[in-house]
Order: sequence, then structure tokens, then C-alpha cells
Amino acid sequence: MIISEAIPSNLKPKRLAVKLTSNGEQYVHQGHPWVFSDSIVKINNDANTGDLAIIFGKRRNAMIGIGLYDANSPIQLKMIYNDTASVVIDAEFFKQKIQTAYAKRLPLLETNTNSYRLLFGENDGFPSLIADVYADVLVVKLYSEIWLPYIHSILESLISISKCKTVVIRLSRGLQQSKTHQLKDGDVVYGTLENEVVQFVEHGVNFSANVIKGHKTGYFLDHRDNRRQVGLFSNGKTVLDVFSYAGGFSVHALANGATEVTSLDISAQALEIAKQNGELNTYSGIHHTIADDAFKALKHLVKKGVVFDVVVIDPPSFAKQQTEIDLAKKKYAQLAQLGEQLTAKKGLLVLASCSSRVTAQAFYDINIATLSSTKRTFKTIKNTQHDTDHPIGFPEGAYLKCGYYRFD
Repeated sequence: MIISEAIPSNLKPKRLAVKLTSNGEQYVHQGHPWVFSDSIVKINNDANTGDLAIIFGKRRNAMIGIGLYDANSPIQLKMIYNDTASVVIDAEFFKQKIQTAYAKRLPLLETNTNSYRLLFGENDGFPSLIADVYADVLVVKLYSEIWLPYIHSILESLISISKCKTVVIRLSRGLQQSKTHQLKDGDVVYGTLENEVVQFVEHGVNFSANVIKGHKTGYFLDHRDNRRQVGLFSNGKTVLDVFSYAGGFSVHALANGATEVTSLDISAQALEIAKQNGELNTYSGIHHTIADDAFKALKHLVKKGVVFDVVVIDPPSFAKQQTEIDLAKKKYAQLAQLGEQLTAKKGLLVLASCSSRVTAQAFYDINIATLSSTKRTFKTIKNTQHDTDHPIGFPEGAYLKCGYYRFD
């Protein structure tokens, strides 16, 4: 197995002895994957990013867990082992964790789908690391330098378990600017990549992802089952897909017999990808695109009196900081209000949020309150979260929520 020389293979992390505050210990005992710097009472003076942090409890002075030390983050310990039993952190340790994660995805892979998230960061025991598969291309995104001492052996295991033929490395902005490694965002570190646009299948519908230049790893896999369900609701219907990006909901609607689909996104480039994704499938409906600010465009459509049988509104995160939560809630209420006005009689309104700082209950409450303030009656058909390849391992890991509202 020949992996690029840019992937470090000879780094030797140290073992650190760490003690925490009582609250910090409690989080470790509860299995939480984050330990913030203000919870650390004692740690080696020569600690480096990527070192193994062996956490000792105050009472018995025995190990209570193991994390990876991150000098560049307020979350200075990212947990990889929350237990008291002795363990060796080596290539086999990570391989077993990857095998466990892969086993959770097998039911999904029994469907007509060959794209999935193999590693979902902290939720699979790999904090700050994402691994997505598109057909036979594996895209690994690193958000922290903690993985540099281990990434070579982890890639070997990912390749052998996923059976992928190509591996692309994507880097967070911080890692792109770092000078402690030789990696570059978009590096092909294993195999060959004939085309940066990779085609894959999602529940029988064809899509593509630009694994070199696309957002995140090239596509958003977490909404897969919601896209499937919207497709099933769309036969013979007119559909509006707001914040459509690469047309996930739009393409499922077209492939399932929608008569007319409108994709709305601020990015003309993303809309072009949405059109191309649609053309990978056979459909008879009409595909329109609108390149504009969503709030502005929705108000314009309302003013024109246009309505759709199915309206899907899936915005980007509105609350990336704690201080943005209140404004985010106001935006969600505004989108629910606009969405209601654009939804036809007996139509379906689908509202989604990926803001982890806005809880699912808060989001659903906003939707219900906003829709209840209108003169229309409606039913909540269902509330959903991430697809099965995005397991939730801790509270903050549950960022995605989606509500389906049917008007009478």
C-alpha cells in the first residue's frame, strides 16, 4: 500500500500525565469527547499537539481516560478513550474503531447507495476527523493537527476496510495555513483521481461531488434520508428547494416525478452543479434555477403570488457563535413565515436547521409557533435528524433537525 510521502509516518508522540478539575473528571466519566483548557489542573510542560494525554483521577490516581492534546484549541484534550481498563493506543486500536464504525453503516450500504460517512468525528471516536466515501473515492478531512502522528496507519485501515481505490485529503483553514506539515488541501495521497468530480449513487439517484474544491468533503451526506423522503412526496408536484447548493432535494424530486422544480441558491456555480446532477438522471419535469439571496428571492416570490406543492428550506448554520443564537432564531421564524406563504393548499413545508447551538426542541417550537400564528391549519408529519451514517455520540453532535409540516 503506497501512501504519499506527504503523509507523516515516523512521528512519535509522547505520553502526558494529566489531572483535571472535578467538573472535568465528571465530563470524562460521562463519556464526553471534549475537555477544555480551564478544566486542566496539571499537565507536562513540554506537551505538544498530538501527544497522548493519559488522564488520572484524583481519588485513586488511576487512569480514567485518554485524549489527544491540542495546543491550538480551547478544547485542549480531544478524547479517544473513555474507560479505566488498560489499553494500547496503536494502529490496531484505531483499526478496531474504524471496523466498529463501518459495521454501523452496513444497513445503509445494503440499499442502492455507495456514498456514506465512514467516520463522523467525535461520534465515532475520531474527534476533528471526518472520512466520507463517494463510490471508490475516500475523502478524509482533518480539522486538527492532533492526527498527524497517527494518520498514516489510520489511512491504511480506512483503505483496507472501505476498499476505496483513491484517497483525497482535505484540510480545515487552520491546517491549510499551518507550516508544521507538508500536506495541501486536495492532495491525492493514495491511488489516482482521474476527475475531481466523482459520481456516486444515493438511494438509486445519481449525483456528483467535487472532492477537491467542494464544500467540506464535496457534498452534504447528512440529509440523505430527508432527500429520499422529499423525493417520495414530490411525484406529480411542483417543488421549491431553498438554499439548494448542489441540488440534493431538487434532484431527488425530479428523479421521483416532480413536474417542476425550482432550485434557489446565492451561488450560480452551485446551481450549475445542481443542473448537472439533475442531468445524471432521467426525468421529465422542468428544472428552474434562481441565483439570489434566499430571503430577498422568497419575498419576491411571495409578492408575485407563486406557490409550490412542496417547499424545502435548508439554510446553512445561522449560529456559529453563542452570541448569534437569538438572531438565528429570528431568521428561522422568518423562513418559516415565508415558507408558509409559498406553500400551496394541502402542500408540504419542510424546514431544516444545522445550527448545533439551536436545540432541536427550540427549532421545532419556533416552527410551530410561527405556523400557528397564521390562519392555516397544519399537521406535523414527522421530525427527523441525521441519517444513519451520522450516529450521535454526545449532545453537541446532534446538530441536524428537520420538520415536515402538512397544510390542510
